[in-house]
Amino acid sequence: MPADPIAIVRRREDGLARRPAVDWAIGELRAAVEAKAIRVDLLDEAREPDRTGIVLTVADSRDPGAERILRAAGVSVPDVPEALGLVRDASGGGRSVLACGSDERGLIYAVLELADRVAHAADPSEAVAIDSPVVERPANQVRSVARCFASETDDKPWFQDEDWWRRYLSMLVAQRFNRLNLMVGLGYNFHWHITDSYLYFPYPFLVDLPGYGVRVPQLLDEERERNLHMVRFASREAVARGLDFQFGIWTHAYEWIDSPEARYTIEGLTPDRHAAYCRDALQALLEACPDIGGLTIRTHGESGIPERSWDFWKTVLDGVARCGRRVRLDLHPKGLDAETLEIALATGMPITLSPKYAAEHMGLPYHQAAIRELDRPPTDRDQETTGKAAYMNVCEGSRPFTRYSYADFLREDRPYDVVFRIWPGTQRVLLWGDPAMASGFGRLASIAGSQGIEWADPLSLKGREGTALPGPRDGYADLTLSPADDWDKYAYTYRLFGRLTYDPDADPETWRRHLRSAYGPVAAPAERALASASRILPLVTMAHHPSASNNYYWPEVYTDIGIVGEDGSVETHYYDTPEPKRFGTVGPLDPEVFAGAEGSVREALEGRPSGRYSPLDVGGWLERLSDDALEHLARIEAEAPELSDTQIRRLVTDVAIQAALGRFFAGKMRAAVGYELFTATGDQAALQAAADAHHAARTAWTTAVDRASGVYVDDLTYGPQSWLRGTWSDRLPAIDADLDAMTELARSVGSDATTTDPATDWAMQLLTHGSRGPVLTHRPPDPFVPGDGIRIALDVDDATGEGIAGVSLRYRHVDQSKLYEQVEMERGEERYVATIDGRYSDSPYAMQYLFVVRDTDGRAWLHPGLDADLSNQPYYVIRQRPQPI
Repeated sequence: MPADPIAIVRRREDGLARRPAVDWAIGELRAAVEAKAIRVDLLDEAREPDRTGIVLTVADSRDPGAERILRAAGVSVPDVPEALGLVRDASGGGRSVLACGSDERGLIYAVLELADRVAHAADPSEAVAIDSPVVERPANQVRSVARCFASETDDKPWFQDEDWWRRYLSMLVAQRFNRLNLMVGLGYNFHWHITDSYLYFPYPFLVDLPGYGVRVPQLLDEERERNLHMVRFASREAVARGLDFQFGIWTHAYEWIDSPEARYTIEGLTPDRHAAYCRDALQALLEACPDIGGLTIRTHGESGIPERSWDFWKTVLDGVARCGRRVRLDLHPKGLDAETLEIALATGMPITLSPKYAAEHMGLPYHQAAIRELDRPPTDRDQETTGKAAYMNVCEGSRPFTRYSYADFLREDRPYDVVFRIWPGTQRVLLWGDPAMASGFGRLASIAGSQGIEWADPLSLKGREGTALPGPRDGYADLTLSPADDWDKYAYTYRLFGRLTYDPDADPETWRRHLRSAYGPVAAPAERALASASRILPLVTMAHHPSASNNYYWPEVYTDIGIVGEDGSVETHYYDTPEPKRFGTVGPLDPEVFAGAEGSVREALEGRPSGRYSPLDVGGWLERLSDDALEHLARIEAEAPELSDTQIRRLVTDVAIQAALGRFFAGKMRAAVGYELFTATGDQAALQAAADAHHAARTAWTTAVDRASGVYVDDLTYGPQSWLRGTWSDRLPAIDADLDAMTELARSVGSDATTTDPATDWAMQLLTHGSRGPVLTHRPPDPFVPGDGIRIALDVDDATGEGIAGVSLRYRHVDQSKLYEQVEMERGEERYVATIDGRYSDSPYAMQYLFVVRDTDGRAWLHPGLDADLSNQPYYVIRQRPQPI
């Protein structure tokens, strides 16, 4: 029996429903329905739809007919950008559905939601039946994807493929991203030792500027014109789908220093014409590509322009002002000073700052409670003024705290927006997909009124610095695992990031319909296995952070830093980690919430625990996550024993590797704690426990090696240095060398496993406190008036609160350049109370704070701390009360 037809209805008078981008979305819905062999009729009210079928009405939520249906259903669509509604029209006999939106983009999302339901359903009639009203609004104004062009070999094929762009852009919109940032010039940090310079200094690769004679002699005119066509095409296709198109320019250097092997050079440009040429070329680019809605520009020294080059940036940004239309300027704010910001503001264009979310990596979804000491403002450190350092006199001079977090940019009175960028340092190759963590990013990206988030998509920076090799960009040696489009492997990742940064509370059906299509009968264990595995590396990133740079630290294919070294230090490439350099002295990315091995051992032995999570706490989390991932992986392998499905094989491999990495890092962290205890106390039992944990870590790493063998190529290239290329097996020699050193040390000091120092036993208890403690509740106060005292109260359950010895309130402005203030809270009736002084609140910043709770046994823990899913904010933030204008 043929399925009932579906009619898609738009009123002639509804201008919003007839816009071109909405028309495109209706085309996607029609294609999804017709793919199920169901007839689709496109109608307006001038014709009566076939009442034997299903009627889908597409409308502006303010349309009179839509308002009638919404009122009858008892709901309304918020009058905010990008809101949507899906409601059954009771007057249509239960077979009519309204898809409406507050604006063009909201309406597109409503229509594409129906298309997505149809595409993943066995019965399209059930897919479009709306049992209860769906009304959604965005949690973040900006939900952006950064697509990086870093390699001519790896990136030119997709960049110059029109069909690729159509597929990619359609996918982004379907997952409710609202911006794409095409970024060029990220192939190198500096214009030193350049080989692959394609689009590095982008202007002469895109435009021919009369009167300047600037050209790339190795580039044919036809290819330059093709490049400009592709930027124009991609931006036009993006806008046609309801996406904003951002163009990111990261380099303004035009001469490559010590670069005799550069494949492309710039001819005809001189220092005296440099700024003017960039201004006029930028204007020409914007005029040639009218759908470029914004520019992301790196203004710090790695752009090739020394910091504090104010005249240069004033000239260049004037090219934006001259283009004659509104263009959003997005400044990458590392090293940003007040003068450069004022130059941008003076253009009259809307300004956004886009700081890094968790250095150049993906950590847990919250923003660092504190930055590393190495990133704090210098006191008496001498600053080099030659070489690369001469370019970085702000971000490596007076304002280093701007490099890796939001710095002091979150003023409540800021005349600019803030959008956070997740850099691609943590996980580049392996599948990622955790709904809880994606929801966490959706909830927490908007700290202190920020506008949203930009995520560098998977495989970003592949083939960087001229290291691309023949073969697929995705790194598969087993070519049966390579998808036609490299991004298709990560379709679930895009779905979670896009939809859950739009609506962190979305119905799980939002992602589970995809899982059922992808993994069939093993969809449920696949979701759980991947979710647990996906928390492992972000947790490692926060707790063990030997470098904030993605060019040095790659926890996914980790280059080992030794635990044991002569004179307390080991040889390592990690330049920005504390001295003496060894695994145990490596600090966390967030030193307010986590402690490294050496620091936590010192606190425990001195009997002054800070409440921060120790490496043993982190090791316990990692082991539980790995165990959970492997438990559900075993279910998949049992229920799909042949593993012939490509998507299942990809997932099984990547989850197994991540679970092995979790066990490896758990073992290394336990080993580091044992070693630090031994060096502090001479306890042989601690050293032997360290050696045992190190052996377990090494065994886990070999599991990752075995799982990757034959699946991934032997050289995953993200840069020329050994730590940015190779594969998991290449890291074993360093792990073995450190393990041999520890084993030999344990042998040399003896095999007596008896604890000789009672302090060690007590220290171990303090180091494994986890998050145990009394029941505590806290309700943040209302927004405050600057200059008023802020009363903070922590309520304690009377049945468990008697063991509390005291509570400290730690607070600071939402300003990463500041240190925390601390005050002891006074015990009242079933609560602890403290007041933040009005003199401190009298600032242009919101306030953040947390509690350190101590019990009578000498333990300490943080409140609120981290929840079981590691996706909450472990501190509180209160905003200032808006003042009347």
